[in-house]
Amino acid sequence: MILYGERNPAPNPRRVRIFIAEKGIDLPETRVNMREREHKSPEHRARNSLGQVPTLVLDDGTAISESVSICRYLESVHPAPALFGATAVEQALIDMWIRRVEFQLMTPVGMFWRHAHPLTAALLTQFTDFGESNREAYARVCQWLDKDMADGRPFLAGDSYSMADICAQSTVDFAAFTGLELPAETPHVHAWHERVSARPSAAA
Repeated sequence: MILYGERNPAPNPRRVRIFIAEKGIDLPETRVNMREREHKSPEHRARNSLGQVPTLVLDDGTAISESVSICRYLESVHPAPALFGATAVEQALIDMWIRRVEFQLMTPVGMFWRHAHPLTAALLTQFTDFGESNREAYARVCQWLDKDMADGRPFLAGDSYSMADICAQSTVDFAAFTGLELPAETPHVHAWHERVSARPSAAA
């Protein structure tokens, strides 16, 4: 089994690294150098036709891409601790929050990165006004999340750290790399971020 990924600040490979650190799985990452465009090489496209990382190749040659899908597979073969939930309700809530993170939180970060950051300017036609508009969109989502977490729960889906937190954690940290900071007026989100950042797996 080989995990193909990339170093920080790439957020999606980091999701898998955090997950395997939480699980205590011994699965080294084989680097695919994105700045050298290795993820678009014919060799890597044979593993992942979209030319993206991470990708997990199993011993029988099966290639699994998309970070959450990789982690779901690893959860099935390494069930403890249960990062996708141990009960039907926990699983549903974690899945709900993963979707919310990906659609609500990641979208403005991704659009800012693509259309307003100098490192991506050579890769596509940027619409910088649109890109910059995502600063406000990201702040609004963080403010919504702060209100939602005002009930005092320590993690996104409840009392336990989960895949939903991993998705959000990697997104918020990547947002900071791009120049999008958490708004000051989001104390509950800041407290959550301090909690997840204090975990040993955050170093992944």
